[in-house]
Amino acid sequence: MKHHLKRQLRRIATERPYQIIAGSAAALVLAAGAGTALAAGEDAPVHQENTASVAELGARLGEPASRGEARIVVPPASPSATPSASPSASPSAKKAAADPDVTKAAPKPPSSRTLDYDYQAQINYYYCGPAAVRNALSATGVERSQDALAGPLGTTEMGTNSAEDTTRVLNQQVKGNPYRTRMIPGSASPAQMDRLQADVVEAISNGRGVVANVAGTATDTNGGWHSFPGGHYVAVIGYKDDGRTVRIADSADPSLPSYWLTTIDLAHWIASRGYSA
Repeated sequence: MKHHLKRQLRRIATERPYQIIAGSAAALVLAAGAGTALAAGEDAPVHQENTASVAELGARLGEPASRGEARIVVPPASPSATPSASPSASPSAKKAAADPDVTKAAPKPPSSRTLDYDYQAQINYYYCGPAAVRNALSATGVERSQDALAGPLGTTEMGTNSAEDTTRVLNQQVKGNPYRTRMIPGSASPAQMDRLQADVVEAISNGRGVVANVAGTATDTNGGWHSFPGGHYVAVIGYKDDGRTVRIADSADPSLPSYWLTTIDLAHWIASRGYSA
């Protein structure tokens, strides 16, 4: 085996010197393969020359490296491999981004406000209900006579029955039925005083006068004394100090058409009756 390989290498070096390196390499490969076969007990044709294989192997080894490099072809990314676009923002999110004020709370009511109204004194002693409703409606721009309101209110010489009647007729005259009746049975509690203050501020901030059914005696902020033991109706047409003080339009005395009263005193004045706001 060794003599054969030597003769093969000498012949390659003599006939084709330029392939000596390739031939040597091929010979080494063949020798290694033959040794493996012998070690495994296989019969190898050691006397057969394989010059064609040696020449081919040498030619391949003599090629430039760039021709034998493996090329990795990266296929173009498929549409499915492209990261999906982020979902579009919801209409509400777009609106919030376009209008940053969309999430803001409702504006705070002014600390004081007095409505423009057309005052009238009651035309007879039992028309305080129609007069109070009429004065409150005038602040919203609704003009009605006391006589026109007396019938729907059920007013008689005994007066007008309750705040339920004033609420019903006020809602008949304005849009949206905004008025609600609040009753204060017995003595006014702190919670009822706070409720009255909030109701007055809300109504007047929205341009509506309040009508209150009162009984007994109250003293205004100037020390004036107002007494109606049998009951009376007044309109509330303004407030100040965030509603802690309210302006009363009183039809009983044309010489004193309005005055200021604390909301606490008004709540006590309403006690056992109610109001429309």
